[in-house]
Amino acid sequence: MFYGTMQEQGLVLAKTKTGVCYIGNSLDQLKSWKKRHLPKEDLQYDEARLALEKQQLLDYYQGKRQTFDFPLDLEATPFSKSVYQALQQIPYGHTTTYGEIAEKIGRKAAVRAVGRAIGANPIWIVIPCHRVIGKDGSLTGYAGGLDMKTALLALEKAQK
Repeated sequence: MFYGTMQEQGLVLAKTKTGVCYIGNSLDQLKSWKKRHLPKEDLQYDEARLALEKQQLLDYYQGKRQTFDFPLDLEATPFSKSVYQALQQIPYGHTTTYGEIAEKIGRKAAVRAVGRAIGANPIWIVIPCHRVIGKDGSLTGYAGGLDMKTALLALEKAQK
């Protein structure tokens, strides 16, 4: 597994030979995530192996890109994968609620389980969980922090 950073955005990215498996705020968080999910993988710093992904994320932050087309390596339960697929269908600059995601995947009563799956999303921004808000319109938790969620929503709204 290789990792690199985007200092200005405060991001750490990691990828396996298959694709991006993690985006987070710190190397310590990556190490903790790796220990739980990919304990047999060695972690090596290699910015060059993440050049494409970093460029696409930079383009996103600059308002030049609305979607990502690099490969992902997502370890998740079938339920979580269905949630992540639904998240990827939320259009750029739009928001939805946890309840709407639960309904979209055919599990209307599973709102809390949807929230847990979203909270465990290891590839936020690319799998856009920042676009999910509370049913009352409030901003709810985000792995990158509420300040980052607010900034990402404002970025998308300005570019929409």
